[in-house]
Amino acid sequence: MKIAIDTNSLSSQSQFRGIGFYTSRLIEQLETMPSIQLIKFVHKLNQAADLIHYPGFNPFCFSFPLVHQLPFIITVHDLVPLKFPLNFPPGVKGKLSWLIQRRLLEFASAIITDSYVSKQDIIKFTRLKPEKIQVVYLAADKIFKPLKDQAELIKVRQKYHLPEKFVLYAGDVNYSKNLPLLVQTCLQHHYPLVLVGKQIVAKDFDRKHPENKSLVVVQKLIKSNPGKIFPLGFVKTADLVALYNLATVYVQVSLAEGFGLPVLEAFSCGCPVITSKATSLAEISGSAAILVNPRDKLSISQALKAFWLDPALQKKYRLLGLLQARQFSWEKTGKETLKVYEKVLSQP
Repeated sequence: MKIAIDTNSLSSQSQFRGIGFYTSRLIEQLETMPSIQLIKFVHKLNQAADLIHYPGFNPFCFSFPLVHQLPFIITVHDLVPLKFPLNFPPGVKGKLSWLIQRRLLEFASAIITDSYVSKQDIIKFTRLKPEKIQVVYLAADKIFKPLKDQAELIKVRQKYHLPEKFVLYAGDVNYSKNLPLLVQTCLQHHYPLVLVGKQIVAKDFDRKHPENKSLVVVQKLIKSNPGKIFPLGFVKTADLVALYNLATVYVQVSLAEGFGLPVLEAFSCGCPVITSKATSLAEISGSAAILVNPRDKLSISQALKAFWLDPALQKKYRLLGLLQARQFSWEKTGKETLKVYEKVLSQP
């Protein structure tokens, strides 16, 4: 079968974000499959194909052409901005884009999404039939694993001037990530907090835009509490692996997520995890993480204290996380995506 896949996300700013990561890893898997002839294109397809796959979707920006001659599939990772409209204001153009795209999604042969929680959101906001939406889980890269080289770990700790024990967070800073509450909780209890992500140290952004409110708050807290928070910004992947290995606990208490890849990365490195209940984070974590109410500071504090003071609890959740991580792989993601292609092309 000839599958055309839009690679626009690999040549834009999205290459550094989840969509670009997903696209590149999915392509790697599809290229290993003898039944698929993969055609990569940017924006416009100029070759014959059986099916088109658009691996990214933004409700407020046109993510695919209005007219199609071929069957097409869209990966909708999440619709988090629609859940918090005051914090992710679409503007007039964004609203129009969503109204048009919501209608056009009905003409897709299938929708792929990252979790069952995300599937329910898509059904809620689009009213698409559940059978049209296929859940295909993501995975952590194989580079994320426990490290035995203590000298390398010490080297990374010294490189970033980190304490012996610390809390780790990796990702963006927006309303749904709920990062200000995590920062405030760690400051209150004197837990050193390491923050990884390009946005953490951003300078050139609109400080008055509602989407950047959380970033402004976090940066102010960092500035007013020197030596207590470690804003590392972007780090190379090898260093991130070491940070997961060094961390006392990884914490991601998002209000909503489409999937939550850093949690799987932490699991894969044997890092204990605290994350949010009633989200996709709970779905992928199962019983391998301590689940908290992301709006309850006391709930987060109690979980942090439990890990901070109890090495036996840390060990228990390190082992549970490693077992949970084994359930996910990019090979599995590729095979499940292939099944969606086959199902679409087998339809009359």
